[in-house]
Amino acid sequence: MMEGAWKEMEMRKKKLPIGIENFEEIRKEDFYYIDKTGLIVELLHNWGAVNLFTRPRRFGKSLNMSMLEHFFSLDGDKSIFEGLKISKETALCEEYMGKYPVISVSLKGIDALNFEMAFRMGARAVRRTASKVQYLLESDALSESDKMEYQSLLDSNMDESTFCDSLRILSEMLEKHHGTKVILLIDEYDVPLAKAHANGYYDQMLSLIRSLLGEALKTNNSSKFAVLTGCLRISKESIFTGLNNLKVLTVADERFDEYFGFTDKEVRELLEYYDVADHYEEVKRWYDGYQFGNEEVYCPWDVLNHCDRIRSESHVQPENYWINTSSNDAVKRFIQESANATTKREIERLVAGEVIMKEIHQELTYSEIYQTIDNIWSLLFTTGYLTQRGKAEGRQMKLAIPNLEIRDIYVTQIMEFFKENVREDGDTLNRFCDALRNKDVENVEKIFTEYLRRTISIRDTAVRTDMKETLPTGKATTKETKGQSPSVCFYHGVLLGILGVKNRWGISSNREMGEGYADILAEPDTGDMGIIIEVKYAHDGDLDGACKAALKQIKYTKYEDDLSDDGVENILKYGIACYKKRCRVMLVEK
Repeated sequence: MMEGAWKEMEMRKKKLPIGIENFEEIRKEDFYYIDKTGLIVELLHNWGAVNLFTRPRRFGKSLNMSMLEHFFSLDGDKSIFEGLKISKETALCEEYMGKYPVISVSLKGIDALNFEMAFRMGARAVRRTASKVQYLLESDALSESDKMEYQSLLDSNMDESTFCDSLRILSEMLEKHHGTKVILLIDEYDVPLAKAHANGYYDQMLSLIRSLLGEALKTNNSSKFAVLTGCLRISKESIFTGLNNLKVLTVADERFDEYFGFTDKEVRELLEYYDVADHYEEVKRWYDGYQFGNEEVYCPWDVLNHCDRIRSESHVQPENYWINTSSNDAVKRFIQESANATTKREIERLVAGEVIMKEIHQELTYSEIYQTIDNIWSLLFTTGYLTQRGKAEGRQMKLAIPNLEIRDIYVTQIMEFFKENVREDGDTLNRFCDALRNKDVENVEKIFTEYLRRTISIRDTAVRTDMKETLPTGKATTKETKGQSPSVCFYHGVLLGILGVKNRWGISSNREMGEGYADILAEPDTGDMGIIIEVKYAHDGDLDGACKAALKQIKYTKYEDDLSDDGVENILKYGIACYKKRCRVMLVEK
């Protein structure tokens, strides 16, 4: 019995730390941890007075900040670092581990519809931080005046002036009590600005955060050094005015490039540990592809979520885990702002797996990011919706969509934009439907071609083979989707959107008919007609050949048998082949 229990313990795997951002919890509660403590070593060997790390969301910023807090903190548990890389740096550990009071505050939760509510949320975050060191109220090193000043940080009615001074005040009180300078950690410093910009109180929030950071980082003589994280590198003139000791470490920097995100080696080891190494290629195609400095990295959030799923269901297909953690406004605005033909072609090239050369400005303000399409390119790069390929040439960078997951976000937003705008072309689309019903092949082809020329199209001619074999929705290829490539899915979706203008028509997609599944079945409101449409993508540009293949498939699978059995005598069978912005239409009438 004892032997069996021991074997079960040996086989039990560590838990996956999905959504766990507390370093101590991961280490003490038997979670799998990918060792990033080398960041501490590099930071101590090469730190500035203020260090700002900018990375996209879901790349481990908050966990790394928690790691720093527990390493430096006076009351940190040193045992949680045993066996990790940092433990081998005995001199550094002796000098720095557990030697400093640490102020750690996260601004990521400041998300409100108005400034008043956002300020109250910010004040609450400061109170939570200040309340952790209430021993200061009993400190012999603090005067009564000092204690009153500290007490103001615990006041539920904190005013803006106190809020702006709060981190500096707390630093001074801690230095007086402990006799040593303070390490200051501010996580997601730019989230309040992003939310304020989205909800119309940006200038008020900018003034508040500028004052908070100015007092904490510029005029704070009690600070040993500070570390900040965020998604964007907000323009220094906008928020860090007069801060001459700021070291910014972005996704383009080679320093610290391996400490945010998972490297290929780390992902291989993770998959092997959980006995799912046979899924490596799909994980790489979907969640790898980001380039930080010289390092190619995976998104940790996605890898952990997918590993968790395939451990229990090995047959499940990759899916988009990132799309549910944000509104993806940057991509949405990018698609909406792509009014000119050049930008449309560039989006099409990116989705097809190609590389675009653009000038990137990493220092922006939130009020600037949507002012021009050029700034949106920079926003997409800094937030992880695009990544660099190769070395930058000054500000000129070769940009690409990192992987299949992010490509899925672009495809989704393109199709959403199409659906939102489809009814604006009501007259054109009604003419298309009428031509379809009236067997006017010439106008079906002409109108559809004209429409494609004005639409951002999705093609896979330049995409790697592995991209071609995966649907843009991330779902498995089944009989319902008939193994369609991303290109076919796109044109299929556009046709369904166009036909949707006829509210009284019956429209079916991938309906089981005869001995297969028809792409589209349209049944006009007259009740005596059925229109079967089979869509093909001509990968080699042979539109005639693809059209004939579509009609051959309709005939072979006997789609019309179901309609005939229902008494429908007037059956139109269309083969529609597409290639980029061109199409060919052929008709066979029963």
